[in-house]
Amino acid sequence: MALRREPTARQMRLAVELRRLRDAAGLSAREAAALLGVSSVQISHIESGLTGVSEERLRRLATHYACTDSEFIDALVAMATDRTRGWWEEYRGLLPTSFLDLSELDHHASFRRDVAMLFVPGPLQTEEYARAIFSNRVPELTRDELELRVRHRMARRVIIEGPSPIPYEVVIHEAALRIRVSDRAASRAQFARLLELSEADHITVRVIPFDLDGFARAGSTMTYVDGPVPKLDTVVRDVPQGSVFIHSEAQLSAFRTRFRRVEVASLEPEQSLDFIHKLAKEL
Repeated sequence: MALRREPTARQMRLAVELRRLRDAAGLSAREAAALLGVSSVQISHIESGLTGVSEERLRRLATHYACTDSEFIDALVAMATDRTRGWWEEYRGLLPTSFLDLSELDHHASFRRDVAMLFVPGPLQTEEYARAIFSNRVPELTRDELELRVRHRMARRVIIEGPSPIPYEVVIHEAALRIRVSDRAASRAQFARLLELSEADHITVRVIPFDLDGFARAGSTMTYVDGPVPKLDTVVRDVPQGSVFIHSEAQLSAFRTRFRRVEVASLEPEQSLDFIHKLAKEL
């Protein structure tokens, strides 16, 4: 079997989880290989995401690793046997891999939560807002690169506007609402979109006003994506080099706590909509 040249984030997540199970069992790669009757090199390839693993072998490994969490193992099997070629594949080779990894993460999510401090989150952006964001990238994008990114971002809205939308909660700081990434007309259109989407039963929009006391203890931009089981949740943080996927149990627990604090500190949904209406009238 040919080795993968560039494993996806989802394939790497499966590899990481299998390595964690082996480490928890106190087994070496050589010992794990002996259990399957393969070489330790093959185990290394599996745990590096360079090659896949069959359901039968995955379940055998889980048994030898004494993992009794059947829901977790079933979720890993689903990851190992998934052959989905989603809409994002049309962008492979055209956009950085991180764009495709985010789309795939969205596709398999059961719930998404965003905390936004400076910009309206991607799934809620209008086309003009997204174009203004990408237009200010450094180094500057070519026209074709810009339009590809905008088209991809608009396609990602399927997670909340498609035939099978997922529950989505977003907390937006007043700064993100007041910053004009383009002009007044673009801001009005963005406010209108926020108000329209907030009427959907599966979307909850909350706002954090400037005059909130004591918010510094909880605030930072993040995306928290629920997987099929809590152990497979993922936090996404943006860095200058792209997106970073975080999934250690300790960090996931910390981010869940952080989101709860931000949620508690924010205005209630109805108050938040009133606040957005007020900002829209000021333009």
